[in-house]
Amino acid sequence: MFEPDARSFTSPVVPDVNGYEDDEPPSRSSARLPLWNDVPDHQWDDWRWQTQNSIRSVRQLRTLLPFAPDELEALGRLESEYKLAIPPYYFSLIDADDPADPIRLQSVPSPHEAENPSGYELDDPLEEDKDSPVPGLTHRYPDRALLITTPNCTMYCRYCTRKRATLTRGGWEGVSADDERMIDYVRKTKSIRDVIVSGGDPLTLPLGKLRYYLDNLKEIDHVDVIRIGTRVPVTLPQRLYDNELIALLASAGKVYIQTHFNHPREITPESARVCKSLLRAGMPINNHSVLLKGVNDDLGTMRELLRGLLRIKVRPYYLFHCDPVIGAGHFRTSVWKGLQIMEGLRGHMSGIGIPTYVVDSPHGGGKIPLMPNYLVSMSDDPVVLRNYEGMLIRYQAEDKPSAEGLKTATRGISGLLQGDKTQLMPEGNERMARRRLNVIDPGYEAGCDGDGILPMHGNGCHSR
Repeated sequence: MFEPDARSFTSPVVPDVNGYEDDEPPSRSSARLPLWNDVPDHQWDDWRWQTQNSIRSVRQLRTLLPFAPDELEALGRLESEYKLAIPPYYFSLIDADDPADPIRLQSVPSPHEAENPSGYELDDPLEEDKDSPVPGLTHRYPDRALLITTPNCTMYCRYCTRKRATLTRGGWEGVSADDERMIDYVRKTKSIRDVIVSGGDPLTLPLGKLRYYLDNLKEIDHVDVIRIGTRVPVTLPQRLYDNELIALLASAGKVYIQTHFNHPREITPESARVCKSLLRAGMPINNHSVLLKGVNDDLGTMRELLRGLLRIKVRPYYLFHCDPVIGAGHFRTSVWKGLQIMEGLRGHMSGIGIPTYVVDSPHGGGKIPLMPNYLVSMSDDPVVLRNYEGMLIRYQAEDKPSAEGLKTATRGISGLLQGDKTQLMPEGNERMARRRLNVIDPGYEAGCDGDGILPMHGNGCHSR
Protein backbone atom coordinates (compact mmCIF):
# COMPACT_ATOMS: atom_id res chain seq x y z
CA MET A 1 0.00 0.00 0.00
CA PHE A 2 1.13 3.54 -0.71
CA GLU A 3 2.99 5.46 1.98
CA PRO A 4 3.57 9.23 1.69
CA ASP A 5 7.12 9.78 0.55
CA ALA A 6 9.03 12.34 2.59
CA ARG A 7 11.75 12.43 -0.05
CA SER A 8 9.43 14.40 -2.32
CA PHE A 9 10.44 17.41 -0.23
CA THR A 10 14.20 17.17 -0.76
CA SER A 11 16.30 20.16 -1.72
CA PRO A 12 16.07 21.14 -5.40
CA VAL A 13 19.84 20.82 -5.70
CA VAL A 14 20.99 17.29 -4.84
CA PRO A 15 24.55 15.92 -4.89
CA ASP A 16 25.36 14.06 -8.07
CA VAL A 17 24.74 10.58 -6.65
CA ASN A 18 22.84 9.52 -9.74
CA GLY A 19 25.14 10.97 -12.38
CA TYR A 20 22.49 13.26 -13.86
CA GLU A 21 23.60 16.61 -12.50
CA ASP A 22 24.22 19.09 -15.26
CA ASP A 23 27.66 20.57 -15.75
CA GLU A 24 26.54 24.12 -15.02
CA PRO A 25 24.34 25.69 -12.36
CA PRO A 26 20.87 26.86 -13.40
CA SER A 27 20.99 30.02 -15.45
CA ARG A 28 19.36 33.19 -14.20
CA SER A 29 18.33 34.16 -17.71
CA SER A 30 14.69 35.08 -17.21
CA ALA A 31 14.27 38.81 -16.69
CA ARG A 32 12.48 39.05 -13.36
CA LEU A 33 9.79 41.55 -12.59
CA PRO A 34 10.68 44.14 -9.91
CA LEU A 35 8.46 42.18 -7.50
CA TRP A 36 10.99 39.34 -7.51
CA ASN A 37 14.30 41.16 -8.02
CA ASP A 38 15.35 40.64 -4.42
CA VAL A 39 14.55 36.93 -4.32
CA PRO A 40 17.81 35.01 -3.69
CA ASP A 41 18.87 32.64 -6.46
CA HIS A 42 18.54 29.58 -4.22
CA GLN A 43 14.86 30.42 -3.70
CA TRP A 44 14.21 31.34 -7.32
CA ASP A 45 15.65 27.96 -8.34
CA ASP A 46 13.52 26.09 -5.79
CA TRP A 47 10.39 24.63 -7.39
CA ARG A 48 8.56 24.78 -4.05
CA TRP A 49 9.16 28.54 -3.81
CA GLN A 50 8.01 28.95 -7.42
CA THR A 51 4.83 26.96 -6.69
CA GLN A 52 4.06 28.75 -3.44
CA ASN A 53 4.47 32.14 -5.10
CA SER A 54 2.52 31.39 -8.27
CA ILE A 55 0.02 33.99 -9.45
CA ARG A 56 -3.38 32.51 -8.58
CA SER A 57 -5.93 35.35 -8.63
CA VAL A 58 -7.14 38.22 -10.76
CA ARG A 59 -6.40 40.49 -7.81
CA GLN A 60 -2.71 39.58 -8.10
CA LEU A 61 -2.76 39.94 -11.89
CA ARG A 62 -4.11 43.49 -11.77
CA THR A 63 -1.01 44.62 -9.84
CA LEU A 64 1.36 43.07 -12.42
CA LEU A 65 -0.24 43.70 -15.82
CA PRO A 66 -2.31 46.53 -17.31
CA PHE A 67 -6.03 45.79 -17.80
CA ALA A 68 -8.96 47.91 -18.89
CA PRO A 69 -11.73 48.17 -16.25
CA ASP A 70 -14.17 46.14 -18.36
CA GLU A 71 -11.51 43.42 -18.77
CA LEU A 72 -11.08 43.14 -15.02
CA GLU A 73 -14.83 42.89 -14.54
CA ALA A 74 -15.04 40.09 -17.11
CA LEU A 75 -12.04 38.27 -15.62
CA GLY A 76 -13.62 38.45 -12.18
CA ARG A 77 -16.66 36.62 -13.51
CA LEU A 78 -14.41 33.97 -15.08
CA GLU A 79 -12.30 33.37 -12.00
CA SER A 80 -14.45 30.52 -10.70
CA GLU A 81 -14.70 28.82 -14.10
CA TYR A 82 -11.12 27.61 -14.50
CA LYS A 83 -8.09 27.50 -12.23
CA LEU A 84 -5.33 30.10 -12.58
CA ALA A 85 -1.70 29.45 -11.68
CA ILE A 86 1.40 31.01 -13.23
CA PRO A 87 4.81 30.41 -11.62
CA PRO A 88 7.00 33.54 -11.30
CA TYR A 89 9.54 31.95 -13.70
CA TYR A 90 6.98 31.56 -16.50
CA PHE A 91 5.30 34.88 -15.70
CA SER A 92 8.68 36.57 -16.12
CA LEU A 93 8.72 35.51 -19.78
CA ILE A 94 5.74 37.82 -20.45
CA ASP A 95 6.28 41.21 -22.06
CA ALA A 96 4.07 43.23 -19.72
CA ASP A 97 3.77 46.07 -22.24
CA ASP A 98 2.26 43.85 -24.94
CA PRO A 99 -1.37 42.81 -24.39
CA ALA A 100 -0.98 40.34 -27.29
CA ASP A 101 2.21 38.78 -25.91
CA PRO A 102 2.18 35.05 -26.84
CA ILE A 103 3.26 33.93 -23.36
CA ARG A 104 0.56 36.08 -21.79
CA LEU A 105 -2.10 34.70 -24.13
CA GLN A 106 -1.33 31.14 -23.05
CA SER A 107 -1.33 31.78 -19.32
CA VAL A 108 -3.41 34.86 -18.42
CA PRO A 109 -7.23 34.70 -18.54
CA SER A 110 -9.03 36.60 -21.28
CA PRO A 111 -12.63 37.86 -21.55
CA HIS A 112 -12.79 35.87 -24.81
CA GLU A 113 -13.02 32.71 -22.72
CA ALA A 114 -16.67 33.56 -22.00
CA GLU A 115 -17.51 33.53 -25.72
CA ASN A 116 -18.76 30.56 -27.73
CA PRO A 117 -20.25 32.08 -30.90
CA SER A 118 -20.42 28.79 -32.81
CA GLY A 119 -21.94 26.79 -29.97
CA TYR A 120 -19.62 24.01 -31.07
CA GLU A 121 -17.24 24.05 -28.13
CA LEU A 122 -17.66 21.28 -25.58
CA ASP A 123 -16.45 20.27 -22.12
CA ASP A 124 -15.10 16.95 -23.42
CA PRO A 125 -14.70 17.47 -27.18
CA LEU A 126 -12.67 14.27 -27.67
CA GLU A 127 -15.15 12.16 -25.65
CA GLU A 128 -12.37 10.77 -23.49
CA ASP A 129 -14.83 10.05 -20.68
CA LYS A 130 -16.97 7.90 -22.98
CA ASP A 131 -13.93 5.74 -23.79
CA SER A 132 -13.16 5.25 -20.10
CA PRO A 133 -13.62 1.61 -18.97
CA VAL A 134 -12.47 2.54 -15.45
CA PRO A 135 -12.42 6.03 -13.87
CA GLY A 136 -9.42 8.07 -15.01
CA LEU A 137 -8.33 5.77 -17.86
CA THR A 138 -9.09 6.36 -21.54
CA HIS A 139 -8.69 3.37 -23.86
CA ARG A 140 -9.31 4.53 -27.41
CA TYR A 141 -6.61 3.00 -29.60
CA PRO A 142 -6.13 -0.78 -29.37
CA ASP A 143 -2.54 -0.61 -28.07
CA ARG A 144 -2.60 2.62 -26.02
CA ALA A 145 -4.13 3.83 -22.79
CA LEU A 146 -4.10 7.25 -21.14
CA LEU A 147 -4.11 7.64 -17.35
CA ILE A 148 -5.35 10.81 -15.64
CA THR A 149 -3.17 10.76 -12.53
CA THR A 150 -3.81 14.23 -11.05
CA PRO A 151 -5.91 17.35 -11.66
CA ASN A 152 -2.96 19.62 -10.85
CA CYS A 153 -0.67 21.54 -13.21
CA THR A 154 2.21 23.91 -12.59
CA MET A 155 0.47 26.34 -14.97
CA TYR A 156 -3.08 26.14 -16.31
CA CYS A 157 -3.01 26.71 -20.07
CA ARG A 158 -6.01 28.72 -21.22
CA TYR A 159 -6.72 26.39 -24.17
CA CYS A 160 -6.45 23.09 -22.24
CA THR A 161 -8.51 20.23 -23.66
CA ARG A 162 -8.83 18.65 -20.21
CA LYS A 163 -10.28 21.58 -18.29
CA ARG A 164 -13.03 19.30 -17.00
CA ALA A 165 -10.36 17.25 -15.16
CA THR A 166 -8.18 20.11 -13.94
CA LEU A 167 -11.17 21.99 -12.50
CA THR A 168 -11.01 19.67 -9.48
CA ARG A 169 -9.74 21.59 -6.46
CA GLY A 170 -7.03 20.15 -4.28
CA GLY A 171 -4.68 17.29 -5.09
CA TRP A 172 -4.71 13.52 -5.11
CA GLU A 173 -1.98 12.78 -2.60
CA GLY A 174 -2.44 9.10 -1.86
CA VAL A 175 -3.05 6.12 -4.11
CA SER A 176 -6.80 5.70 -4.45
CA ALA A 177 -8.95 2.78 -5.48
CA ASP A 178 -9.28 4.40 -8.92
CA ASP A 179 -5.48 4.48 -9.29
CA GLU A 180 -5.38 0.76 -8.48
CA ARG A 181 -8.19 0.06 -10.96
CA MET A 182 -6.27 1.85 -13.73
CA ILE A 183 -3.13 -0.17 -13.12
CA ASP A 184 -5.15 -3.38 -12.86
CA TYR A 185 -6.90 -2.63 -16.17
CA VAL A 186 -3.55 -2.12 -17.94
CA ARG A 187 -2.20 -5.30 -16.35
CA LYS A 188 -5.15 -7.38 -17.55
CA THR A 189 -5.41 -5.83 -21.04
CA LYS A 190 -2.63 -7.55 -22.98
CA SER A 191 -3.14 -5.43 -26.11
CA ILE A 192 -1.89 -2.28 -24.34
CA ARG A 193 1.73 -1.61 -25.30
CA ASP A 194 1.94 2.13 -24.67
CA VAL A 195 0.72 3.95 -21.54
CA ILE A 196 0.51 7.74 -21.39
CA VAL A 197 0.78 8.98 -17.80
CA SER A 198 -0.97 12.32 -17.90
CA GLY A 199 -3.22 14.65 -15.92
CA GLY A 200 -3.05 17.54 -15.14
CA ASP A 201 0.69 17.12 -14.95
CA PRO A 202 2.11 13.93 -13.41
CA LEU A 203 5.30 15.73 -12.40
CA THR A 204 3.25 17.63 -9.81
CA LEU A 205 2.66 14.32 -7.99
CA PRO A 206 4.55 13.51 -4.78
CA LEU A 207 7.48 11.25 -5.64
CA GLY A 208 5.91 8.37 -3.76
CA LYS A 209 2.78 8.39 -5.86
CA LEU A 210 4.69 8.84 -9.11
CA ARG A 211 6.85 5.90 -8.05
CA TYR A 212 3.66 3.84 -7.57
CA TYR A 213 2.73 4.34 -11.23
CA LEU A 214 6.22 3.83 -12.63
CA ASP A 215 7.07 0.76 -10.54
CA ASN A 216 3.82 -0.97 -11.42
CA LEU A 217 3.86 -0.10 -15.12
CA LYS A 218 7.49 -1.11 -15.65
CA GLU A 219 6.73 -4.58 -14.26
CA ILE A 220 3.98 -5.24 -16.82
CA ASP A 221 5.68 -7.23 -19.56
CA HIS A 222 3.34 -6.22 -22.39
CA VAL A 223 3.87 -2.49 -21.70
CA ASP A 224 6.77 -1.40 -23.91
CA VAL A 225 6.52 2.37 -23.52
CA ILE A 226 5.59 4.69 -20.65
CA ARG A 227 5.04 8.24 -21.83
CA ILE A 228 5.07 11.07 -19.28
CA GLY A 229 2.92 13.93 -20.56
CA THR A 230 4.27 17.05 -18.88
CA ARG A 231 4.70 20.77 -19.41
CA VAL A 232 7.05 21.10 -16.44
CA PRO A 233 10.18 21.58 -18.62
CA VAL A 234 8.45 24.64 -20.10
CA THR A 235 6.53 26.21 -17.21
CA LEU A 236 8.51 25.13 -14.12
CA PRO A 237 11.89 23.65 -15.13
CA GLN A 238 13.10 24.10 -11.55
CA ARG A 239 11.11 20.97 -10.61
CA LEU A 240 13.56 18.96 -12.71
CA TYR A 241 16.63 20.42 -11.02
CA ASP A 242 15.99 17.60 -8.51
CA ASN A 243 18.22 14.65 -9.44
CA GLU A 244 16.02 12.33 -7.42
CA LEU A 245 13.07 13.03 -9.71
CA ILE A 246 15.24 12.51 -12.80
CA ALA A 247 16.53 9.22 -11.36
CA LEU A 248 13.00 8.04 -10.55
CA LEU A 249 11.83 8.71 -14.12
CA ALA A 250 14.89 6.94 -15.52
CA SER A 251 14.45 3.94 -13.21
CA ALA A 252 11.43 2.65 -15.14
CA GLY A 253 13.60 2.08 -18.21
CA LYS A 254 10.62 2.53 -20.55
CA VAL A 255 10.01 6.26 -20.11
CA TYR A 256 9.62 8.76 -22.93
CA ILE A 257 8.96 12.42 -22.12
CA GLN A 258 6.14 14.12 -24.03
CA THR A 259 6.50 17.85 -23.43
CA HIS A 260 4.80 20.93 -24.80
CA PHE A 261 6.65 23.97 -26.16
CA ASN A 262 4.41 26.31 -28.16
CA HIS A 263 6.60 29.37 -28.72
CA PRO A 264 10.34 29.93 -29.24
CA ARG A 265 10.55 32.25 -26.21
CA GLU A 266 9.73 29.28 -24.02
CA ILE A 267 13.07 27.72 -24.99
CA THR A 268 15.29 29.21 -22.30
CA PRO A 269 18.61 28.14 -20.77
CA GLU A 270 16.58 26.73 -17.86
CA SER A 271 14.34 24.60 -20.06
CA ALA A 272 17.31 23.53 -22.21
CA ARG A 273 19.18 22.47 -19.09
CA VAL A 274 16.45 20.13 -17.84
CA CYS A 275 15.92 18.66 -21.31
CA LYS A 276 19.64 17.89 -21.38
CA SER A 277 19.38 16.20 -17.97
CA LEU A 278 16.47 14.03 -19.14
CA LEU A 279 18.31 13.07 -22.31
CA ARG A 280 21.48 12.22 -20.43
CA ALA A 281 19.41 9.99 -18.16
CA GLY A 282 18.30 8.03 -21.23
CA MET A 283 14.82 9.44 -21.86
CA PRO A 284 13.88 10.58 -25.39
CA ILE A 285 11.87 13.81 -25.52
CA ASN A 286 9.08 14.47 -27.99
CA ASN A 287 7.19 17.74 -28.28
CA HIS A 288 3.53 18.45 -28.80
CA SER A 289 2.63 21.96 -29.95
CA VAL A 290 -0.85 23.36 -30.35
CA LEU A 291 -1.59 25.71 -33.24
CA LEU A 292 -2.79 28.84 -31.44
CA LYS A 293 -4.01 32.09 -32.98
CA GLY A 294 -1.74 34.95 -31.98
CA VAL A 295 0.84 32.62 -30.44
CA ASN A 296 2.40 30.54 -33.21
CA ASP A 297 0.07 30.73 -36.21
CA ASP A 298 2.64 32.16 -38.59
CA LEU A 299 5.40 30.44 -40.50
CA GLY A 300 8.30 32.46 -39.11
CA THR A 301 7.39 31.73 -35.49
CA MET A 302 6.83 28.05 -36.19
CA ARG A 303 10.16 27.64 -37.99
CA GLU A 304 11.94 29.40 -35.11
CA LEU A 305 10.23 27.15 -32.59
CA LEU A 306 11.02 23.91 -34.43
CA ARG A 307 14.65 24.86 -35.07
CA GLY A 308 15.00 25.84 -31.42
CA LEU A 309 13.67 22.45 -30.36
CA LEU A 310 16.19 20.69 -32.58
CA ARG A 311 19.00 22.68 -30.98
CA ILE A 312 18.07 21.29 -27.56
CA LYS A 313 17.50 17.81 -29.07
CA VAL A 314 13.75 17.76 -28.52
CA ARG A 315 11.97 16.07 -31.42
CA PRO A 316 8.93 17.92 -32.81
CA TYR A 317 6.26 15.22 -32.81
CA TYR A 318 2.75 16.64 -33.22
CA LEU A 319 1.27 19.99 -34.18
CA PHE A 320 -2.31 19.82 -32.91
CA HIS A 321 -5.14 21.88 -34.27
CA CYS A 322 -6.62 23.54 -31.18
CA ASP A 323 -9.48 21.42 -29.87
CA PRO A 324 -13.04 22.79 -29.66
CA VAL A 325 -13.03 22.98 -25.88
CA ILE A 326 -15.11 25.47 -23.92
CA GLY A 327 -13.31 28.80 -23.53
CA ALA A 328 -10.68 28.25 -26.23
CA GLY A 329 -12.51 29.33 -29.35
CA HIS A 330 -10.46 32.54 -29.68
CA PHE A 331 -7.31 30.41 -30.12
CA ARG A 332 -8.65 28.37 -33.03
CA THR A 333 -7.42 29.01 -36.56
CA SER A 334 -8.61 27.61 -39.86
CA VAL A 335 -7.24 24.27 -41.02
CA TRP A 336 -5.96 26.13 -44.08
CA LYS A 337 -3.70 28.16 -41.80
CA GLY A 338 -2.20 24.94 -40.46
CA LEU A 339 -1.70 23.56 -43.97
CA GLN A 340 -0.14 26.84 -45.08
CA ILE A 341 2.41 26.55 -42.27
CA MET A 342 3.11 22.90 -43.08
CA GLU A 343 3.69 23.87 -46.72
CA GLY A 344 6.43 26.21 -45.48
CA LEU A 345 8.15 23.48 -43.47
CA ARG A 346 8.47 20.44 -45.72
CA GLY A 347 11.56 20.84 -47.88
CA HIS A 348 12.46 24.15 -46.24
CA MET A 349 13.93 22.66 -43.09
CA SER A 350 15.24 19.32 -41.87
CA GLY A 351 12.69 16.51 -41.96
CA ILE A 352 13.49 15.56 -38.36
CA GLY A 353 12.16 18.96 -37.29
CA ILE A 354 8.77 18.67 -38.99
CA PRO A 355 5.85 17.60 -36.79
CA THR A 356 2.76 15.78 -37.99
CA TYR A 357 -0.16 18.20 -38.19
CA VAL A 358 -3.24 16.50 -36.74
CA VAL A 359 -6.84 17.15 -35.85
CA ASP A 360 -7.80 15.21 -32.74
CA SER A 361 -11.29 14.53 -33.93
CA PRO A 362 -14.49 14.85 -31.93
CA HIS A 363 -16.54 11.80 -30.95
CA GLY A 364 -13.37 9.92 -30.06
CA GLY A 365 -12.25 9.56 -33.66
CA GLY A 366 -8.60 10.01 -32.67
CA LYS A 367 -5.77 11.85 -34.38
CA ILE A 368 -6.26 12.45 -38.10
CA PRO A 369 -3.10 13.67 -39.91
CA LEU A 370 -3.43 16.52 -42.37
CA MET A 371 -0.84 17.60 -44.91
CA PRO A 372 -0.55 19.50 -48.19
CA ASN A 373 -1.35 17.38 -51.23
CA TYR A 374 1.85 16.08 -52.78
CA LEU A 375 0.11 13.44 -54.87
CA VAL A 376 -1.18 15.43 -57.85
CA SER A 377 -2.48 12.74 -60.19
CA MET A 378 -2.21 9.02 -60.80
CA SER A 379 -2.69 6.26 -63.31
CA ASP A 380 -2.46 2.49 -63.23
CA ASP A 381 1.29 2.82 -63.68
CA PRO A 382 3.06 6.14 -62.97
CA VAL A 383 1.94 8.84 -60.55
CA VAL A 384 2.58 12.59 -60.63
CA LEU A 385 4.08 14.03 -57.46
CA ARG A 386 4.68 17.63 -56.38
CA ASN A 387 7.69 18.69 -54.33
CA TYR A 388 8.04 21.74 -52.05
CA GLU A 389 9.27 23.89 -55.00
CA GLY A 390 6.18 23.21 -57.06
CA MET A 391 8.13 20.89 -59.37
CA LEU A 392 5.93 18.17 -60.88
CA ILE A 393 7.60 14.79 -61.29
CA ARG A 394 6.55 11.60 -63.03
CA TYR A 395 7.33 8.72 -60.67
CA GLN A 396 7.35 5.13 -61.88
CA ALA A 397 6.16 3.31 -58.79
CA GLU A 398 6.79 -0.25 -59.99
CA ASP A 399 9.67 -1.80 -61.90
CA LYS A 400 7.73 -2.95 -64.95
CA PRO A 401 7.51 -2.04 -68.65
CA SER A 402 5.17 0.76 -69.63
CA ALA A 403 1.80 -0.27 -70.99
CA GLU A 404 1.42 -0.50 -74.76
CA GLY A 405 0.47 2.74 -76.43
CA LEU A 406 1.15 4.74 -73.29
CA LYS A 407 3.06 7.55 -75.01
CA THR A 408 0.57 9.92 -76.56
CA ALA A 409 0.95 13.48 -77.79
CA THR A 410 -0.43 15.48 -74.86
CA ARG A 411 0.59 18.24 -72.47
CA GLY A 412 0.70 19.30 -68.85
CA ILE A 413 -0.08 16.73 -66.15
CA SER A 414 -1.44 14.40 -68.80
CA GLY A 415 1.92 14.63 -70.56
CA LEU A 416 3.62 13.30 -67.45
CA LEU A 417 1.20 10.42 -67.10
CA GLN A 418 0.88 9.40 -70.75
CA GLY A 419 3.54 11.22 -72.74
CA ASP A 420 7.30 11.14 -72.68
CA LYS A 421 7.85 13.99 -70.20
CA THR A 422 9.28 13.17 -66.77
CA GLN A 423 9.17 16.58 -65.09
CA LEU A 424 7.66 20.05 -65.22
CA MET A 425 9.77 22.74 -63.54
CA PRO A 426 8.34 26.14 -62.49
CA GLU A 427 10.00 29.13 -64.09
CA GLY A 428 12.63 30.91 -62.00
CA ASN A 429 13.54 27.88 -59.87
CA GLU A 430 16.43 28.79 -57.55
CA ARG A 431 17.90 25.31 -57.48
CA MET A 432 18.16 25.21 -61.27
CA ALA A 433 19.83 28.62 -61.17
CA ARG A 434 22.43 27.26 -58.77
CA ARG A 435 23.03 24.34 -61.11
CA ARG A 436 23.62 26.69 -64.03
CA LEU A 437 26.26 28.48 -62.01
CA ASN A 438 28.14 25.18 -61.77
CA VAL A 439 27.92 24.14 -65.41
CA ILE A 440 31.30 23.06 -66.82
CA ASP A 441 32.53 21.14 -69.83
CA PRO A 442 30.55 17.85 -69.90
CA GLY A 443 33.77 15.99 -70.66
CA TYR A 444 35.51 17.34 -67.56
CA GLU A 445 35.68 13.99 -65.86
CA ALA A 446 35.23 10.51 -67.25
CA GLY A 447 32.11 8.87 -65.99
CA CYS A 448 29.99 11.99 -65.77
CA ASP A 449 26.50 11.42 -67.09
CA GLY A 450 26.71 14.31 -69.53
CA ASP A 451 24.65 16.94 -67.80
CA GLY A 452 27.85 18.81 -66.94
CA ILE A 453 26.69 19.59 -63.42
CA LEU A 454 28.90 19.21 -60.40
CA PRO A 455 27.77 19.37 -56.79
CA MET A 456 28.19 22.52 -54.73
CA HIS A 457 30.35 20.60 -52.26
CA GLY A 458 33.08 18.60 -53.95
CA ASN A 459 34.67 17.05 -56.99
CA GLY A 460 33.50 14.43 -59.44
CA CYS A 461 30.07 13.60 -60.76
CA HIS A 462 27.19 14.70 -58.60
CA SER A 463 25.02 12.15 -56.85
CA ARG A 464 21.40 12.06 -57.75
